[in-house]
Amino acid sequence: MKANIVLGLLGSVGTLVFLFEMLRRRRLREKYAVLWGTVAGASLVVALAPGTLRWASDLVGVQVPSNLLFFVASMVLLLTSIQHSVELGRLEEKTRTLAEEVALLRLELHEQSAGRSPDTSS
Repeated sequence: MKANIVLGLLGSVGTLVFLFEMLRRRRLREKYAVLWGTVAGASLVVALAPGTLRWASDLVGVQVPSNLLFFVASMVLLLTSIQHSVELGRLEEKTRTLAEEVALLRLELHEQSAGRSPDTSS
């Protein structure tokens, strides 16, 4: 076997094993596991049949197959980063809202424990 095929197989299978282990330990959500599993599966296909990458590069008109591979990998990482940025923004908003609610509840509790009724006119 050629070294590049062995390296591709080791990388793909290693990634799949790592993904399953992360899922088993509940360190990775299923929606991300599907994404990275697809990437690992595509890597496995390219490692086992390098002609597929040549065929795909001919199909889209890219002269060097590795350039197509780097472009696709860059796009996957870019889209993943954008998705994580959107989710991070949502979580920051949710955290802020929850912190405000906790602060209001603490104020209400403090006022009740001090013997006053909370101001509900606002």
